[in-house]
Amino acid sequence: MFFNAEDDILEIVKNTGFSIFVLQNFPEYSKPNILALKPDEKTKKINIDSIRELLTHASSKKTSDQFFIVYYPEKMSAEASNAFLKNLEEPKDNYHFIFFTKDLSMILPTILSRAQIFIEDIQNKLDSPIEASDEIKNFAKRLIVSTEKNLPMLAKEISDKKDRSFTLEIISTAIEMSYKTFFLTNDVKFLKKLPNLIELYQNINANGNIKLHIIADMI
Repeated sequence: MFFNAEDDILEIVKNTGFSIFVLQNFPEYSKPNILALKPDEKTKKINIDSIRELLTHASSKKTSDQFFIVYYPEKMSAEASNAFLKNLEEPKDNYHFIFFTKDLSMILPTILSRAQIFIEDIQNKLDSPIEASDEIKNFAKRLIVSTEKNLPMLAKEISDKKDRSFTLEIISTAIEMSYKTFFLTNDVKFLKKLPNLIELYQNINANGNIKLHIIADMI
């Protein structure tokens, strides 16, 4: 769903328990009923202790609307993400959780599936062309639709390039294609590709074997 005015965010989320906003610029709030969480300045991460502290504040009983905002939720550790997901199993009236992000592709699909997602129209996020060469986009498309049968051949083609940055560009393009295609078609098979692609990107970026990880991570 698209929206146009950042000033409307709090009004929008009053009708939802959990919302994710894709924004170019993040608004700042200083109100007693709003609690915000940002990544640690040193580690650039959001750990489980930070999420637990946020959820502790969200466990009290309030009759008025309370807003809990997480900036850059893609920086949450796996443990922090799981703790947050567990909290969503028991939603409370008048409690609204908000994620502000610039990129949906690095947020776990299990979290995306639980949220109302709003994309700032000014970004044209879904309509903007993917900035990659035709060769990169062709490899990315093949990676998204690959099957267990044809994956080894594709992995060999990519690894034969012997260029890690080239491979990473293919994977990042496939990630962008997958989440854009999901939001345009609402076909969950593209959403389900994201965890594998994200894991693949992380492993290749950590100097993992290109061919072996493409086969292992994408099956």
